[in-house]
Amino acid sequence: MRDYRWPAPAKLNLFLHITARRADGYHELQTVFQLLDVGDRLHIAPRSDGLIHRLDALPGVAAEDDLCIRAAHLLRSACGGAARGAAKGADIGVDKRLPLGGGLGGGSSDAATVLLVLDQLWGCDLGIERLAELGARLGADVPVFVRGHSAWAEGVGERLQALDLPPRHYLVASPGVAVSTAEIFAAAELTRDCPPITIRGFLAGGGQNVCQPVVALRYPQVARLLDWLAARRQVAEVAMSGTGSSCYAAFDDPRDARRALGELPPEWRGFVARGVARSPLRCMLRS
Repeated sequence: MRDYRWPAPAKLNLFLHITARRADGYHELQTVFQLLDVGDRLHIAPRSDGLIHRLDALPGVAAEDDLCIRAAHLLRSACGGAARGAAKGADIGVDKRLPLGGGLGGGSSDAATVLLVLDQLWGCDLGIERLAELGARLGADVPVFVRGHSAWAEGVGERLQALDLPPRHYLVASPGVAVSTAEIFAAAELTRDCPPITIRGFLAGGGQNVCQPVVALRYPQVARLLDWLAARRQVAEVAMSGTGSSCYAAFDDPRDARRALGELPPEWRGFVARGVARSPLRCMLRS
């Protein structure tokens, strides 16, 4: 626990179905979260003066809206005054490598890293189940990063089943636009009545991202990126992650992924990542 720099891995949605719309306005989903070995990196160090201090301001994000700062305050409240170190503060900084509004779970993963690391630095020891419950208050994708395993997800994303996936390497690319999740889920043309699919059906090649055609129609930059990725050699699969705007091309051979990255037009940002079963953060921590 002496190294105060911690990974916050990205995720891909390998498919995304909406099976129903609930009375409370939320959607019933089915998806697979594939964790990656690439993501943001956080600087998290304890303070003894009780101050929770943001080292780096995210452009356009006020401190009170910053998921990392909200996660730290939520954890401290949950720890209670009796917990060892609960009155302590923290310095929190983010080396932001993932695009905002990119569908890669950057903000959710950052918040999960704060919960997991401060739980140990402050001596709260709340346990994974409790931390996942806290994470769900911050966002639907936070629990999968807290649990730290690639997973099959249902409900609003809170019902998780760990899933070991075939090894793949991914070229992940962003067209430089931010997509509003709320906008896409409110779209009239979004398919909301997908027949439920099983894990076996997904592993046999079933499933699609129902948000992809909606985003591609509204954001032509995403459509162009998808077409470009689909034209790469040896590509096994091409899709958009979540509600976008980031898209990915899956390759069986990492050399093909790196070759495609080298061909990426300069107006797009991209990286090559390996799909992992277990979060690199959870591998670093005791839990």
